[in-house]
Amino acid sequence: MTQKLALIVDDEPDIRELLEITLGRMGLETVAAPDVTTAKAKLAEHAFDLCLTDMNLPDGNGLELVELIGEHYPNVPVAMITAFGSMETAISALKYGAFDFLQKPIDIAQLRGLVDTALRLDSGLPAAPGATRLIGESPVMETLRLQIAKLARSQAPIYISGESGSGKEVAARLIHEQGPRVEGPFIPVNCGAIPSELMESEFFGHMKGSFTGAVADKQGLFEAAAGGTLFLDEVADLPLSMQVKLLRAIQEKAVRPVGAQTETDINVRILSATHKDLSHEVDDGNFRQDLYYRLNVINLDMPPLRERNGDVAELADLILNRLAKDYDAPKPRLSQAALQALSNYDFPGNVRELENLLERAFTLCEDNQITPTDLNLSAATTNDVGARNTTTEPEPDDTPVKSTATALPAGLGPNESLEDFLENVERTLITQALENNRWNKTAAAKDLGITFRALRYRLKKLEME
Repeated sequence: MTQKLALIVDDEPDIRELLEITLGRMGLETVAAPDVTTAKAKLAEHAFDLCLTDMNLPDGNGLELVELIGEHYPNVPVAMITAFGSMETAISALKYGAFDFLQKPIDIAQLRGLVDTALRLDSGLPAAPGATRLIGESPVMETLRLQIAKLARSQAPIYISGESGSGKEVAARLIHEQGPRVEGPFIPVNCGAIPSELMESEFFGHMKGSFTGAVADKQGLFEAAAGGTLFLDEVADLPLSMQVKLLRAIQEKAVRPVGAQTETDINVRILSATHKDLSHEVDDGNFRQDLYYRLNVINLDMPPLRERNGDVAELADLILNRLAKDYDAPKPRLSQAALQALSNYDFPGNVRELENLLERAFTLCEDNQITPTDLNLSAATTNDVGARNTTTEPEPDDTPVKSTATALPAGLGPNESLEDFLENVERTLITQALENNRWNKTAAAKDLGITFRALRYRLKKLEME
């Protein structure tokens, strides 16, 4: 196996020696340069696998090298070495195309982690079966795929913006899967779903006895994502108190579990997203400006479905294939009229709304064909007026189940929600219909006044299969 070669650029002999010794112990050969001019000459002489450069050099700065390498040697990852506390410098380097950054004094463990990650960039790992895909051949999707492939090579924090249902988590998973951290975990977390009083423990972990109910040590999300990617979805929902702690963790690349006396180094890539306009949240005082700039080093904007309606047919076919597999039922045909109706629809809820519409139509359609009536787009349009950037729960079949002579619950029981009560009623009616027809589902569906597919859906939903 050919030994990897690293270029080290720093005008301080002690720093150069430290880097050469550390990388040498990791099995790398090194070439050192004290300034920009020498570094350029070395780049012309050798084929490097990695470059570590200081920001401030006698005849220029490291950003010149980042730009030069990005233009002429795009496969060589560059890490910037910055002075302690110079986060603005580090962020500038990332925006220029640096792979990652290190702060002085150099932490050897962080250096090793950075080098390991950088050298995995061109490991050539094949895509896993069923790997995440962005569906569509429209020009906007081709551009998006190229952007993601480029961003996957960096370790810069990426803020993924876009409307609800536009595929922000899909993009985050692709960035992870196409990057050097693919063998590490991808940990998505909905920031709006964690109670504020539990946030610090969830993100950073806690020690046994650190608070009432802490009966054992608990690993936090940052540690769970070690070596991989932490995806902060709906990051705008974080309370200001947590934003401060998150900012420190990202800047210091370390976390302190609740109740612990020392910090633990973390090697995690941060991706974040929200359907809200984060810059407006900053202006309104709901989101810290310093955290916004730290997360939004690079912005990736997800296009809404209405800007890529030429992809609707391919998306619909994929969704129907999945539904047929999930419900173990024949895949219905999408009539030309139904496809035309979908292509002309505005989709306020984007791809997620398309999934919901097709799931509903899947349960309602007759003769294994989906028609415009099954899609019920007029009702969807009415429901979604002014609802851009909102999501709706799927409602696969609102057809009322016909009444039978079965005795139904008289009313809500103690501590029973309306949803639970209605599910119990539905379960009782379906069970009785099945029993009356000796568990013949086709006959039971007829008695209930719903389609066979709708019954299959309800059985799956109610976990009665």
